[in-house]
Amino acid sequence: MKGKSLEEVNESVATQNTTSRFRKILAFFGPAYLISVGYMDPGNWATDIAGGSQFGYALIWVLLMSNIMALLLQSLSARLGIVSRLDLAQASRETYPKFVNYILYFLAEIAIAACDLAEVLGMAIGLNLLFDISLVNGVIITVLDTFLLLFLINKGIRKMEAFIIALVAVIGFSFVCEMIFAEPEIPKILGGLVPSLPSDAALYIAIGIIGATVMPHNLYLHSSLVQTRKFDRSPSGIKQAIKYNLIDSTIALNLAFFVNAAILILAAATFYKNGMYHVAEIQDAHQFLEPMLGTKWAPILFAVALIAAGQSSTITGTLAGQIIMEGYINLRIQPWIRRILTRLIAIVPAVIVISIFGEGVTGKLLIFSQVVLSLQLGFAIIPLIHYVSDKTKMEGFHIGFWTKTAAWIIASIIVSLNAKLVFDEIQGWIAASANPIWLWLTVVPLAVGFAVLLLYIVFNPFFSRKQRILNHSPHNLALKWTRQSTYDTKKIAISVDFSEADQAALNHAFALGGKDANYVLIHVVESVGAIVYGAHIVDHETSVDEKLLHDYFEMLSDKGFKVDTKLGFGDPAKVIPKIINENQFDVLVMGTHGHTGFKDLIFGTTVDKVRHKIRIPLFIVKN
Repeated sequence: MKGKSLEEVNESVATQNTTSRFRKILAFFGPAYLISVGYMDPGNWATDIAGGSQFGYALIWVLLMSNIMALLLQSLSARLGIVSRLDLAQASRETYPKFVNYILYFLAEIAIAACDLAEVLGMAIGLNLLFDISLVNGVIITVLDTFLLLFLINKGIRKMEAFIIALVAVIGFSFVCEMIFAEPEIPKILGGLVPSLPSDAALYIAIGIIGATVMPHNLYLHSSLVQTRKFDRSPSGIKQAIKYNLIDSTIALNLAFFVNAAILILAAATFYKNGMYHVAEIQDAHQFLEPMLGTKWAPILFAVALIAAGQSSTITGTLAGQIIMEGYINLRIQPWIRRILTRLIAIVPAVIVISIFGEGVTGKLLIFSQVVLSLQLGFAIIPLIHYVSDKTKMEGFHIGFWTKTAAWIIASIIVSLNAKLVFDEIQGWIAASANPIWLWLTVVPLAVGFAVLLLYIVFNPFFSRKQRILNHSPHNLALKWTRQSTYDTKKIAISVDFSEADQAALNHAFALGGKDANYVLIHVVESVGAIVYGAHIVDHETSVDEKLLHDYFEMLSDKGFKVDTKLGFGDPAKVIPKIINENQFDVLVMGTHGHTGFKDLIFGTTVDKVRHKIRIPLFIVKN
């Protein structure tokens, strides 16, 4: 199925009508800018400020190295999505056994929660600095951005991209001004490009910088977003798409590098230069900027940029959360439920810690969240490298020897640094504990278990060449047919979702119309990409749904029924009524899954919403 879909030519209007190379490149621009906001979120601010105030310009090389790592890994992620039409979560699901994928999903969710924690704290701190709102109240207020995200998604991807780009412009403008105010020393900036680690504390900050820069959720997100561009699926078309997405990633990530470097340089030129080596809190940085730089605009621009960074990165974090849930465990829930769950997971620990330890711990929380992201990196990078290195799965577009070598070196560096960090931390806990037996019984076995898991995902693909071709939607084509009677109905619409409910819906529809009626099978692709990008989405699930809808068409046509098909994209409760009202149907037949109450809240109530929006009879068939 996957091989066949790769042979198809899918061109969008934007790429088909472009004549100049510049316009062709612009047609592919977009996904990397949504990715880049994750590289300048409040977690980056905390690690950059801590690194600049403690070690001056010495860790600029870590930022540069992280940016190079990020560029290579994001290009691999884009390649995965473009060639295989799978996102990283789906690719992992096809590579490893089910129980391993459940663990990887759990770790990915922890990374999403850690990322969201940084965004929550950043937004709350920005509100506190600008409007003097307490941090606890600011954290609670961040729930409201859930509704902003849903509003933007409903308005379409173009408006969302415009919103994100506007926020990135605010951040960039703010730090251009900050650099003018701070007057950094250029020779010392260049000296900071030479690799060095002044102390063990610098290693902790460096790992935090890597985790904040090379963010694991961005690898899942990028592999999904690149599938929104329709292009020629021929070898030359795929090669061109890979090339233009690399250009897109290079520009976007270098802009993110400028922002991160500006924050570290600002801290070095302002705090380290004046002997203030322990400014790790964003609030302290904001407080000292005005007296040290001599302008009231410095702290204002700082706070505005912080809010912009938190708000922009929260959108990409939410999309990544939906992608990993759908990809790893094949579970799709309502977007607003997913958003609130993600946000609550971040808010609850933030409120508890701030309430107990005070507002002075936010800097430590932010750096800790980025270290958690870095610890998760290996579990995302290694499956990615394995998949894009596979000649069979990538169908000739696998990475070459030198790219593969560079990728494994990056993975080795990240995993080695994390291993040293974990070992040092556990060793310190055991030495400081009055009763270390509990650590030996809990923390040590857990660390060993994750080490074993990491080794498993490294070596398993080398020995297990069995390819798992999975259907990433809950589809089932094993239908049993019952006897049909006739009814004077000319054109019948049937909503199908490739589940067991279809069997009852189709049989009842045929009982209404027999073989004299005309039938139209309606299916709606409701993945997160389809909700955001609509008919422009080109991903694995869309390909699967098109194939299965065609299988239905052939199966029913062979049985003598007059059948047509319609594929929609987005929220079924909106798309199905639109299709029905735009065509001349006599009746709509829909099957139900039989869930009520809490399941309605989680999975949605399509039938109930559809019946209020259509102008023809609705035949509801309970499965």
